[in-house]
Amino acid sequence: MSFAQANVTVVDDDVLVLRSLDRLLQSAGFQVEIFSSPHDFLEKRGANPSGCIVMDLSMPGLSGLELQQALFSTRDARPVVFISGQGSVPASVQAMKAGAIDFLTKPVDEAKLIGAVRVALDKDRAAREHRADQAAITARLSSLTPREREVLIGVVAGKLNKQIAAELGTAEKTIKVHRARMMRKMGVDSVAELVRLWTLTQPPQA
Repeated sequence: MSFAQANVTVVDDDVLVLRSLDRLLQSAGFQVEIFSSPHDFLEKRGANPSGCIVMDLSMPGLSGLELQQALFSTRDARPVVFISGQGSVPASVQAMKAGAIDFLTKPVDEAKLIGAVRVALDKDRAAREHRADQAAITARLSSLTPREREVLIGVVAGKLNKQIAAELGTAEKTIKVHRARMMRKMGVDSVAELVRLWTLTQPPQA
């Protein structure tokens, strides 16, 4: 996804600011959607949206931080860039802790906003690629038989065929057959690549 194809959604109850940001971002080559109400935005956004969101911090009905939480609750993982005419330190800290890419004060510096949007779009693209990789790996794992999965776990743990055979109570030659089938289904030629794929499916360490 190039920046010219990337979608930037802007949510701000100030119509003048909204139009100004729309012109600025379109002139920078982005596709832009604008909403003057956070509720309108939540109602009209599409399924599986991509890109990033530029939103005002202080809006009537639903603040930017509340909108950010609403997005999280519906698994809308698009990166957020906050803008605010009242750049309080506590609010900016809370926004950044919640995963915002940047927190810019109005009047917004155009170069900083465009830079922040590019960072946000890069992050969104990387996250989507990672999720696609995980889905593909999960599909491969689901094709394994229970015994092939047991062999996989033994292999990624660094165990030899004879060790796996002893633990599973079967012959080493049987493990070799299961191992070959497992490696083929996983689409890998080496243990190193198998370990890399397995690691991608594991939750991050706390």
